[in-house]
Amino acid sequence: MKALKTDLLIIGAGSGGLSVAAGAAQMGAKVVLLEGGEMGGDCLNYGCVPSKALLAKAKRAHLGLPVTYADAMRHVREVIAKIAPMDSQDRFEGFGITVIRAYGKFVSPTEVQAGDTKIKARRIVVATGSSPMVPPIPGLDSVPYLTNETLWDLTQKPDHLVIIGAGPIGMEMAQAHVRLGSKVTVVDMGRAFHHDDPEMAAVVLTQLHGEGVEIVEGVGVSAVSGAAGAVSLTLRDGRSVTGSHLLVAAGRRPNVAGLGLEAAGIALEGPFIKVDDSLKTSNKKVYAIGDVNGRMQFTHVAGYHAGVILRSALFGMPAKASHSHVPYATYTQPEIAQIGLKEADAKAKYGDQLAVVRFDLDHNDRAIAEGINAGLIKVMVVKKRPVGVSIVGHHAGELITLWSLAMVNKLTMAQISAMIAPYPTYGEINKRAAGAYFIPRLFDNPSVKRVVRLVQRLLP
Repeated sequence: MKALKTDLLIIGAGSGGLSVAAGAAQMGAKVVLLEGGEMGGDCLNYGCVPSKALLAKAKRAHLGLPVTYADAMRHVREVIAKIAPMDSQDRFEGFGITVIRAYGKFVSPTEVQAGDTKIKARRIVVATGSSPMVPPIPGLDSVPYLTNETLWDLTQKPDHLVIIGAGPIGMEMAQAHVRLGSKVTVVDMGRAFHHDDPEMAAVVLTQLHGEGVEIVEGVGVSAVSGAAGAVSLTLRDGRSVTGSHLLVAAGRRPNVAGLGLEAAGIALEGPFIKVDDSLKTSNKKVYAIGDVNGRMQFTHVAGYHAGVILRSALFGMPAKASHSHVPYATYTQPEIAQIGLKEADAKAKYGDQLAVVRFDLDHNDRAIAEGINAGLIKVMVVKKRPVGVSIVGHHAGELITLWSLAMVNKLTMAQISAMIAPYPTYGEINKRAAGAYFIPRLFDNPSVKRVVRLVQRLLP
């Protein structure tokens, strides 16, 4: 058995783990990084990168350009291969990091075994991410099904793709596949886009229905049967759905199995590793970041968590994670993006203190010129500051970033409205939304009109 000692040990080479490793090593810490699977984790190999690559090709097909399913999947593999060197073992070893390609298991509060190596560390970071959650539906284990990890192995277009789950993964893949020529049916026991504002979701659902995606909401699946090429879902209301392929996109589960958390004194909270606001576990020498702690399961959140714990683990500075300014987006067309409180939640929390301002994309000249003007922005405002923003429309994922800047820096609506956006751009949407907050306070205010009339009489 080999023995190593290090300042920082990181378990998992996904987005969060790689960010911690690179930052710590370049600032002088001795770092060991463990990864038993693919470098780059889920985002590079099975999630964000391949899904957006497929959506890009599907968009070209939707515009009438010649794209086959094999072309689209070839593009997915090429994109992964182009980005992979940034997450490679060679690159991180170039930072002076010891990379061990094995899964890690705690054997004590400060020691982890990986293959034939035992590593003792001053601080340890668990960044093992999450995997597809497969619901316990009778018969599902006896039929072939896809997840976001196996979907990319396909080379031939599914004739009829049936998807369990109407969340971001399910709906993105539904639109991609219908645009690439598949028939698509989505089934969900709840509401489609249930994490999003219903008004925003309705805009996307109208588009998806118009493109031919069949969406069955509010009905669970009671059983699955069939074989390759003919998989059948029996719904709880007695209906059945049969397709050639089944994609399970019913959520995510944290990767905690086999970590030996008990040996390290690390507690769980439900299925997730329990952490405090500084992202420390019940073992104060161990942090848990990203999907595995269940705070918000997004790649950019794992990267944000990395920055928080670097301040604590390397410099001993107090650092806490706040998720109130974390945006997220679903990359259907149109996109949905959200930060902070949605309208219903803001009303429940703030009551009469809340002002909701909105601006429709069909009043944005760039959107009109390009014919992509379905959507709107809603800003929830309390005491002149935004507490939440919902956007649906073209480039919603890009537009939401300004509101993260505004919320983390506690900017007022006046400060946001003071910005200047080039004309004509989609960026004007944010400025117009901020300006809309002042319309009833200026243009519909009798006192303002009286003051203006008085000043006009007094001016020479």
